[in-house]
This record gives sequence, C-alpha cells and structure tokens, in this order.
Amino acid sequence: MQPDSVQAPRSGEETGQQAPLTGDVQHHELWCESLQRSIPIHLRLPAGYRDSQERYPVIYMFDGHNLFLDSEATYGKSWNLDAFLGQYDKPFIIVGLECDHRGNSRLNEYAPWDNPRTPMGPIEGKGELLFDWIIRELKPVIDRNYRTWPQREATAVAGSSMGGLMAYYGVLKHNDVFSKAAALSPSLFLYPGQLHELIGSTDLNPDTRLYISMGSTELRRNRRRIWQLLQGFSRPLTRKGIMTHVNYVKGGRHDEASWEKESPEWFDFLWK
Repeated sequence: MQPDSVQAPRSGEETGQQAPLTGDVQHHELWCESLQRSIPIHLRLPAGYRDSQERYPVIYMFDGHNLFLDSEATYGKSWNLDAFLGQYDKPFIIVGLECDHRGNSRLNEYAPWDNPRTPMGPIEGKGELLFDWIIRELKPVIDRNYRTWPQREATAVAGSSMGGLMAYYGVLKHNDVFSKAAALSPSLFLYPGQLHELIGSTDLNPDTRLYISMGSTELRRNRRRIWQLLQGFSRPLTRKGIMTHVNYVKGGRHDEASWEKESPEWFDFLWK
C-alpha cells in the first residue's frame, strides 16, 4: 500500500468494542521501506471533526493498539484514551503506531541503539530508522490528509516502557520536529551512557516540555532509587532550560491500567 493511501475504519462489530467510541478511531496501514513491513496506524480524530474546519495538534504515540480498545490491546487492557479525550477540554489528533509483534522485533524497533546484553536478550537498535520514517513519510501523510497544525509547537510524541524510551529519545534527537514528549515508565536504564551523551550534545528549544514518570512498584527498587533514576534523566534537561515534570506514581505498576490513570497529569503538563 502506498504511504498516503488509507483504509476505511473498522466497525464496532469488527473490533469487538465494549462501548461506543467518543471520537472517530480509524485503522490504516502504511509501508515502511527501511523496516520492510506495513505499520498499522490507529488514528483518532476528535468528535465533531467532520462537521468543522478546525485544525488540531497531533500526538504520535507508540504501541497504538493499546491506546483505545481493550479488544485490541496486547494484554486485554487499553489506556482507554478515547474515553479520556472525550471529556478533556482540548481536542487532539492521535496517531498510534502499532509495534511489530514478531519475536524481538518490538524491542529492536523501539530501541535507538544496539545493546547486546539486556534482560530481554540482545537488541538491534532500529529506533532511528522508525523516527526517520515517522518524520519523512508518516507525518507528511497525516498533515496532507487531515486538518493538523503541522508546526513543531503543536506536535508531540508519547509512549510507555520501550515506547517511553522512544518518546524521551525522540524529543531530544528530533527537537526541531517535536516540542513535547510524555515518557511513561521509560526503559531508560538500557542506555544511560548514550542518553546522557545525547543530552550533553543537543541544543534544545527552551519551549520544550517533557513529562517523565515511573511507578513505585517498578524495577524492584525502593522509592529513593526510583526517584534518583527519574531525577538523573530530568535534571540535566532542566539545566538546559526546558520544562520537565517528574511523576513518581505511588502504587504505579508497569501496565496499561496504571498508565491510563496518568493521562490527566501528562496532558495538562504538556498542553496547558
């Protein structure tokens, strides 16, 4: 399928949704030559999109299949992001990229660098290939076919776990494209040296905003260790002049049910 072609949205019966969606959730597939696969896109337009001429900011999110419908989520629980956006006071276009579910492919595509020794096995970093495709192909398609605000100031990136790592990396590496990022439970521990080197070598626009969080039950570390980890990846950015918000989530786990509860906080910080 050519990059700018689209598929009709699935019906409620086909997706097995439990309740009516508040927005218009569509499913498309776009070919990524560098990764040699079609990437499913879970795209949500705000309610009333078709009856207006308004333009909207865009948030690019990883693990798009986990965002809207429990029936599509890997572990049967989504972020329930559609319901949250249905009552939030600012509208957005959400572009969710579905990961590659084959073997270790998700880890490879959501990793900026190689890492031969990780708890999950060796990782071949293809994250920059994915970002290059997002910026050069996917974003132009979205901006061409939908009423977006294409400017940097209205473009954000977000994700959790390995997707959180990608969001953190993306707002630094591609700060000319993304002005905002939400990194929930990001797997930063896999690349501490590379990330700190990137922080030190990157000029960041002072209007950049970064939300970073971790739950108290994650990584089998005590509260002090988790707080130190988060501060270690946020303070250097604050010193460079950008706005950061660190959220230590009491009782937070490494799962979609916990990340769902963070939506009000990271949306407010990034957009208000």
